[in-house]
Amino acid sequence: MTKKKWLVGAAAVLMSLGLASCSKTVATTSGGKITEQQYYDKMKQTPAGKQVLQQMILTKVLEKDYGKQVTQKQVNSEFNAYQKRYGKNFDTVLQRQNLTEATFKQQIRSNLLLRAAVKANTTITPKMLRQQWKEYQPNITVARIVVKNEGDANNIIDQLKQNGTYANFSKLAKKNSIDNQTKNDGGKLPPFNNETSGLDNTFKDAAFKLKPGKFTDKPVKTDYGYVVIYCIKHPAKGKMANHKQELRNQIINEQMNNQATLQRVAQKVLKNGNVQIKDKDLKNILSNYISGQQNPQ
Repeated sequence: MTKKKWLVGAAAVLMSLGLASCSKTVATTSGGKITEQQYYDKMKQTPAGKQVLQQMILTKVLEKDYGKQVTQKQVNSEFNAYQKRYGKNFDTVLQRQNLTEATFKQQIRSNLLLRAAVKANTTITPKMLRQQWKEYQPNITVARIVVKNEGDANNIIDQLKQNGTYANFSKLAKKNSIDNQTKNDGGKLPPFNNETSGLDNTFKDAAFKLKPGKFTDKPVKTDYGYVVIYCIKHPAKGKMANHKQELRNQIINEQMNNQATLQRVAQKVLKNGNVQIKDKDLKNILSNYISGQQNPQ
């Protein structure tokens, strides 16, 4: 080896040692320390680590393109809605998801940024509005009695045929329902519409057919038992012209649950985002989003 080559080699070794020494320590053990660089080198090889980087890249680009369209007020509003939905169990739900209030708000903001991108890249046609109108239902308020078998449900319906008031329904719910979340409140559920998730579709379809003060005259079979439904409040749909903004919002919400749409939007956003992957080990990290993108070494 010539003196010049040896000096170049020695300089490279010293440089690598210098970089390693600059890497902050993440943890210390009796067997030695773990540095940020060591942690990074391991994490970037894992699916979870790659997924985090993908999300970080997408959020960065979305923030640049749509950040002005998402306000802190919107983030707080969604956060408060989740808090209200889960009530006293909210903190437990966050803990189970390994989230803090701050990180959950970050997730909400990322989701709102993606929604803004989907909205900007979705053309809503009159035909789409008409189709959504067929599915549209305003918020309806009902109460329910859930029992284990069809015979018990029919027995409750027979009693309601004798006295179909909500007061009697509420009394029967407290006595017979196996739904511990609603029975003590007479079976009453929070208002819901055609978009509401977490409710059996068969249950929702039966509820939407009821008029205020009426109950189902046959048991409704669901995944969680046989149900008798009482309609407390069911506003009329009205005219489509008065609900166009709601319909547009519902169409965008549906697109947010469409993987093909999300893939298409993410691909377009990232292609326009001038993304350059500097780590050669991660050069293909966006291959699922951008086909044929060239990543500099």
